[in-house]
Amino acid sequence: MTNVVQLHGPVAEAGNLQTFAVEADRSRLTAPAVKAVLRLIDAWDGSNAEGAALLGVSESTWDRMKAGRWEGVLSQDQLTRASALVGVFKGLHLLFADGMADRWPRLPNRGPIFDRLSPIQAMITGGIPRMLETRQYIDALRGGL
Repeated sequence: MTNVVQLHGPVAEAGNLQTFAVEADRSRLTAPAVKAVLRLIDAWDGSNAEGAALLGVSESTWDRMKAGRWEGVLSQDQLTRASALVGVFKGLHLLFADGMADRWPRLPNRGPIFDRLSPIQAMITGGIPRMLETRQYIDALRGGL
């Protein structure tokens, strides 16, 4: 049987691949993504403004999310942001066996992609591209590159 993937609409016979472009996938993934980002921002001791900026929502939407009063669906970009943040969080917890995993995102960093900013600030100013680079940077550190 041949695996077929449609670029528009549902995925067919491709091992149930998900895509953030399909409304049904975004709807299904929104609640766990929001829950994960709320928890990791809390673990990183991030402010409401930082959490909102990292997820790409307004501060009032962030406040509603924190209070459990938001019933929206994240966009493709917002789910990409959430995925990158979860990847950074997970990678840091695999890299560091102590509290450094949650302190690291707040520390000024001399790494080539951070320009002496904290990773949180670098990801806020650099948007999705910097978030993905940060995730790749952590993965490279874990791999010994």
